[in-house]
Amino acid sequence: MTGLAKIAVLGAGSWGTAFAKVVADAGRQVVLWARRPEVAGAIRDRHENADYLPGVALPENLSATSDAAAALDGADAVVFAVPSQTLRANLADWKPLLPPGRTLVSLAKGVELGTLKRMSQVIAEVAAVPADQIAVVSGPNLAREIAQGEPTATVIACADHERAVELQAATSNDYFRSYTNTDVVGCELGGAGKNVIALAVGIAAGMGLGDNSRASLITRGLAETARLGAELGADPLTFAGLAGLGDLVATCSSPLSRNRTFGEHLGRGETLAQAEAANHGQVAEGVKSCVSICELGERHGVELPIADAVRRVCHEGYSATAMAKELISRAPKPE
Repeated sequence: MTGLAKIAVLGAGSWGTAFAKVVADAGRQVVLWARRPEVAGAIRDRHENADYLPGVALPENLSATSDAAAALDGADAVVFAVPSQTLRANLADWKPLLPPGRTLVSLAKGVELGTLKRMSQVIAEVAAVPADQIAVVSGPNLAREIAQGEPTATVIACADHERAVELQAATSNDYFRSYTNTDVVGCELGGAGKNVIALAVGIAAGMGLGDNSRASLITRGLAETARLGAELGADPLTFAGLAGLGDLVATCSSPLSRNRTFGEHLGRGETLAQAEAANHGQVAEGVKSCVSICELGERHGVELPIADAVRRVCHEGYSATAMAKELISRAPKPE
């Protein structure tokens, strides 16, 4: 493989735009695909994505287009930055345009509803490429902080270590540090699970509960995610790293976290529709992923009490108060 000189990022939301900036700041040519022509035009002409990252100046070597074919033309790697539940439909449209043999990268953090597939599995199936051609990015990566140049680290996981190393070079700059890993399963489950646990932490915060409750949910949430990961063949050590604990702490602690903020609205007694309206019409990833993650746990005989409680609050009208009482009154057991 040659070096990654040109990278296409498909999806101009906050994380897609921030990641495109990271790659551009690492000296690569980047083309960002936006669904709406006006967003692409603003990025191209004013070097700003005011809809998602207002006030952040984007580099000159980051261009944008609403034409997927133009974005993918000559790309050495393709990054998918669309929500997990829309990846399959988008990818079906993009498949004929994908440059053959290039590394495909997923930024999405979720488990697909219905199929219960991780995002790398969806890419392998729809794009008809081998698993070792696909990489995933996961870590404590809150988009606005990264776009502002605040130091952070991430994990690039790929079964093909050489591809991960190439991506590591293409994403490393003076504020963004990338580590490589070959445990794709663990990195993806850590990223998907943390959104659900962040909803639980947000619910607790909305109820007025404090740091002890948050720390307990983070710790036990990590334990249940790691149990599921181990059953699916992940390396347990992955969950102690950036894609596990690191991502979980950031997402559960920050007001910039969409999942935590969404959970706070639920914890204050608001409905799913009210929380969505307060979130500018956007549903947090964990709201959908909690269903598929619970089904995945059931399929593999893994108990996921926090994820299941979140699922019932989100989708069965279960109250936040009942959730808290249930979790604290579970049968005693060794840690």
